[in-house]
Amino acid sequence: MRIRSSVFACFCLILEVLGIALFLRGFFPVPIKSSFSSKSKLSDVPPEPFTGRSLNSSKVPDALFKRVVIVLIDALREDFVFGPNGRKYMPYIRHLVERGSTHSFVAKARPPTVTMPRIKALTTGSIPGFIDVVMNLNSPVLLEDNLIWQAKTAGKRMVFYGDDTWVKLFPKHFMEYDGTTSFFVSDYTEVDNNVTRHLDSTLKRDDWDILILHYLGLDHIGHISGPHSSLIQPKLMEMDDILKKIHGSLILKEAEGALPYLLVLCGDHGMSETGSHGGSSEHEVNTPLVLISPAFKKKVGMEKPSTVEQVDLTPTLALGLGLPISQNSVGRLIQPVVEEASLRDQLRFLHLNGHQLSYLLKDSMPAYEKEEGYEQFRVAEKSHGNWVKLVVEGNTSEVLTNIGKKVFKQYLEALRAMSAALSKQLGKYDMYSMVVGMVLVFQLLLLLLLAMPEALSSASEVDLPVSSALLSLPFYLLCLLLSSVHVLVCTSAESSCYFCSLSWGLVFGAVALSSALLCILVSMAARRGAKPPGKVNNKHGGWSLSELDILLLVGTAGHTLSLSASSFVEEEHQVWYFLLNTLCLVVFQDVCRKYFRERRANIGSFEDEAYLLPSNEGDALASPLADLGVTDAGSEKWLALATPPLTLACCRLLRSLNQTGVQWAHLPDLGHWLNSLEHKMVLSLFAALSLALIYFLVQRRCSWVSKIALALGLLGVYSYRAAVGNVVFPWHHGGGNMSKGTVEARFVYIFVLGILFTGSKDLLRSQVITADARLKSRGLWEIYSGVVLLVALLFRAHNLPVLCCCLLVQTLMAQFIWKKLHYDAAQTTIMHYWFGQAFFYFQGNSNSIATVDISVGFVGLESYVEAPAFFLTALSTYAGPLLWAAHLVCYLSSEKSSVAVGHGCYCLALLRSVPAAAYVVLVTALRYHLFIWSVFSPKLLYESMHTLLTAAICLFFTTMEQSRSSSRP
Repeated sequence: MRIRSSVFACFCLILEVLGIALFLRGFFPVPIKSSFSSKSKLSDVPPEPFTGRSLNSSKVPDALFKRVVIVLIDALREDFVFGPNGRKYMPYIRHLVERGSTHSFVAKARPPTVTMPRIKALTTGSIPGFIDVVMNLNSPVLLEDNLIWQAKTAGKRMVFYGDDTWVKLFPKHFMEYDGTTSFFVSDYTEVDNNVTRHLDSTLKRDDWDILILHYLGLDHIGHISGPHSSLIQPKLMEMDDILKKIHGSLILKEAEGALPYLLVLCGDHGMSETGSHGGSSEHEVNTPLVLISPAFKKKVGMEKPSTVEQVDLTPTLALGLGLPISQNSVGRLIQPVVEEASLRDQLRFLHLNGHQLSYLLKDSMPAYEKEEGYEQFRVAEKSHGNWVKLVVEGNTSEVLTNIGKKVFKQYLEALRAMSAALSKQLGKYDMYSMVVGMVLVFQLLLLLLLAMPEALSSASEVDLPVSSALLSLPFYLLCLLLSSVHVLVCTSAESSCYFCSLSWGLVFGAVALSSALLCILVSMAARRGAKPPGKVNNKHGGWSLSELDILLLVGTAGHTLSLSASSFVEEEHQVWYFLLNTLCLVVFQDVCRKYFRERRANIGSFEDEAYLLPSNEGDALASPLADLGVTDAGSEKWLALATPPLTLACCRLLRSLNQTGVQWAHLPDLGHWLNSLEHKMVLSLFAALSLALIYFLVQRRCSWVSKIALALGLLGVYSYRAAVGNVVFPWHHGGGNMSKGTVEARFVYIFVLGILFTGSKDLLRSQVITADARLKSRGLWEIYSGVVLLVALLFRAHNLPVLCCCLLVQTLMAQFIWKKLHYDAAQTTIMHYWFGQAFFYFQGNSNSIATVDISVGFVGLESYVEAPAFFLTALSTYAGPLLWAAHLVCYLSSEKSSVAVGHGCYCLALLRSVPAAAYVVLVTALRYHLFIWSVFSPKLLYESMHTLLTAAICLFFTTMEQSRSSSRP
């Protein structure tokens, strides 16, 4: 069966997306959870070791605190409290840390450092996985055993104000609540005022036991302007005043002889140097934890805070409130909190914590008895029982006290070891689903590689032996074999498997597809092996590899191999920068060879060539340099020679604009310098010049209506940035308050929609009414111009030069390199792919979730709307690859034949399949290594999103090719 290469590539990419989706379903594990369906109850509490028939043997020790107030400040970094600026940012809290009755810790949060997984960690004590990053957008009800449920069951009256994620996770748990949306990051004032307005009345009342306040303003400021913004100090001082008010109210209400209060100050996660979060850098995972209570000893000076895990707060609060510990908690008791209790109570607290961890360990690991922590706990429990027996008998010697302290240390060691063992496991992988997805992706990669010679031939078609494969005996034998394997795996699996839960129809379809692909691969390999070896070096049917071809092949393969090292994943941008610089040097060599080694007659023939887009001579859409009077061959020669060095210069400039990666992301860069207040005028000048150059580079290919809309839209972009305080107008001298820029952003959206509508109308007219190539070309470029205008609105002011350089390099490469040097569609596609990857990192992105700028999802919005916010955030994040892919569509669609379109679509599919398949195999091999979660998991999400984007582009490629074929006479 012969099919076009673009249709074949699209088919492969769609199947690959399904394979990756199945792999992701198995890779993102179910967090460690007890197999017991019910939640912990007071009746389940184990007795105190070896106390015989004592009536109080199964009782949890009395609560240590009567009231608990938890103040959670979103994105609170530990250096905001304990660092050199702590006295300036939060003077009252810093005074309590140094001289008050407090315990201070640095609580380490596990990645992903986003809000919803951190709330789950704080309330359940478990470690959420990266799949919770996606669920963070729409938090489901938390059914897992948790501290909030335990408190409600015990009759504790709870009040909550703040992030509505708590209300979604714990519906009907709070006696009183008021939720505020956490996603509208442009607001950092009202979102906190809506919490504080309830404080005065709530603090005066006595009808609550637990008060939880979740403030979002600091996190929103971080997303808008970073941790070094001038807005940070006022916001932290505001939080300090609120904590002072709460502390003062608790002191006034403290009754003599009653249980003391506990005031908890904590953060759910930190903030990176760019103001985002989600990754694993120190500033993102280190958060302050300050426990304030008159039950603690007063400090005599500033002490270095010790380090605890964030999940340790869960069992500490549970035992402090006299509640059972959540079944799935991997945290351990923060010992200084109970140091004022009696030794017997302290040992009882540790025993309860150890018993819960040992049962979770037993439920999660088949070889739990061999774990060091489990053995230590059993030894400590036995020693504890002997000690309790002596105490019950009335022994009060000093030796008994020393024995008790020894048991205390044994318990601490056991808790540390068991907690570490549980944390390392992280979850249970669905290996069967992972293997099925991996096999499918790998089969598609082999299919693409075997079909490459035919797909990139002049016919641009692929001959697939589908009929012979489906009618062959091996196909049916493979179906029987794979079905038997499926039944065997599903009946013997100890844990649940997603692929086993699918209907038999879907499973048999997957089995038949995999069997057919394997038969087709064998047939194509046999057919390829039967052909005589060797390559024909001619321009009609053979292949001849140039230096550029070798670089593109070796570079793509080398990048794929580099993904096997975590350091190269963290610093992937360095690989792309190196490849791009090398590409520019090789292209420069080709230019020199073209203009200095070939005959002058060949050079003169350049004068008769029209600019690729559009091809009509005399049109206003002709060569971009015709407006400047550059029309002679000599000028074109020197501009062609200047294009690679100019591209190198742009890349070097953009590398200095945004530090990215992990190792050196904290270092200052040109973007930080431009965003500082004293350089606002310089940033304004850069932004204005960039917008002007963007207009010059884009408007040439648009109709006069779109030109006017584009000019007004770019003016609106600058007005929006001025409205939010990033840049200034030359005539603006006041220091007025910043606005949200909603009106200005919507002004730009109107022109974006207008340009997109005009381009879509021209494109449809060229396909439906008249087969006009010139009209079609203009429609495509107008759609591209509308996307450029939207990206300009979403980019931060200091990133506008990135967009400007992107358009400049595209124009110069299209005008003087790809067309003039006669590069084929495959070479052009791979170069577009390389440039798109490099510009992804030039924007300041990385393989860390922390570099995703979610603030752009609310440009022009007054409230949180999920679909537009997600679309705008994704568009801004992937603007670099998307713009280069869109430019490739416009470029190849202008060719007179559909061969270039088919080649481009096929190359895109192959370029995405090679790293995706290699990465899936790599992650499967390294699934037990802990560092995967902080390095490889975000990269896997990025690869899957990029594959989905490529599939959509290939679908558009295929549609364009089919429409072109149908328009032919």
